[in-house]
Amino acid sequence: MDKSIIQLVDELPTDNITVKVLKALDYVAPGEWSNLTGFDNSIRSITGETDAKVIQKIRDRAANLYKDPQKGYQFAIKLYQTIDKADTAMAAAALANKVSEKIGFLSFLGKITPKADVTQSIDLLLKIAVEIIAFCKLNGVPQPNPQEFANSLANNYQNASLIRMVALVCIDGILPLGPDFLSKIHGVISGTDAGLITQNPVFLAVNNFLPGNNPSDKVGFISQGFNSVQGWMNDLVSKTGITPQSISRNLGNFIQIADDNLDFVAAFLDQTTNYYEHTGTQTVARNLILQAYALGKEEIKQEQQKPIQDVSSAVKSDKNQYEVSKTVEVWDNDDEDWYQGTIEKIQDDQFFIHYLGYGSSHNEWIGEDDIRTRDLRAADDNGYAVGQKVKCWDDDQEAWYSATIEQIQGQQYFVHYIGYDSSYDEWVDNDEIS
Repeated sequence: MDKSIIQLVDELPTDNITVKVLKALDYVAPGEWSNLTGFDNSIRSITGETDAKVIQKIRDRAANLYKDPQKGYQFAIKLYQTIDKADTAMAAAALANKVSEKIGFLSFLGKITPKADVTQSIDLLLKIAVEIIAFCKLNGVPQPNPQEFANSLANNYQNASLIRMVALVCIDGILPLGPDFLSKIHGVISGTDAGLITQNPVFLAVNNFLPGNNPSDKVGFISQGFNSVQGWMNDLVSKTGITPQSISRNLGNFIQIADDNLDFVAAFLDQTTNYYEHTGTQTVARNLILQAYALGKEEIKQEQQKPIQDVSSAVKSDKNQYEVSKTVEVWDNDDEDWYQGTIEKIQDDQFFIHYLGYGSSHNEWIGEDDIRTRDLRAADDNGYAVGQKVKCWDDDQEAWYSATIEQIQGQQYFVHYIGYDSSYDEWVDNDEIS
């Protein structure tokens, strides 16, 4: 089972080589990034909230939003994780090539691995493509749109998102490829056989995420992505004056570097860091927390404005759907299943049930929580419909809870638990409800 966003943020390292590298790049974008770890700590830092109840409400709502398949949060995390995991294979190939160049009797390595500059250029191109796709998913853009991403990069990118792009330019661009990295990458995308790109390990790893009906379309999207951000990258280098030497010097303040060859250093960092996944997790968490905070504030405002409801009248209106002689479904907790029955008597919120197909000895009083009506004409292929009462299984409590279906998305159902506030609402799978 995939980890929750809370787990992912709680498990972010406070200090490792990835964190050291990102801190070393602060001189390029001063004060933009701080290593926010721990989900509750991130809530406090991003929203300024200190009330424990409000923080818990934001946390619960963020956890539910993350599970919503329509929001794209899990999709973005998957992208960031995939590109970093696949990147280690690329880094190994680049490092092997560099070793073969430096040590003559290992020259056979150079014959079986792509040239390091080509490998590194493809790596950077694919990371740009992934960033565009993740950005569009997180911001509700229906299709990956390089130009819309480029506009946001130039005007709105900040915090973990900005330092990720700065690291891309420095660690995957300038350091391994030199000051003319943009022209080298342009040469690869325009002059390299497309097959070299489409057979690349990272391309194969992210292939299913890339838009396009065939490899040629996908390479075309990668080219569009690079062209859309080339200007921003060039401006960043011009404005900050970053060079391979300045990057190496600042890295040396945080990491002991034993080799003077910067391309070796770059290949080593590629293998030992996961800055895309690390900062990507922080970007997704920030977006989630801000959305959950906005929804939470609106919910609190509505609760304050909402008049106190007469509980007895609410119960009475719910009971209007039940009447004597009506056929209903009745939950059997022992069998963990619903049985058909008719209502023989009603007393307050209790219903005397006769089970269809069973003798009167099985008749019994049942609470309202365990009966329901169901219109199969409005149901989906699994027999569920919006507004229907269901039972949801809770693994932690090892118990069934009553809920109503609020939304349906494929094989997933967004449910509201009866008797609980909306912070507990969540998406559940088909096999978790009955």
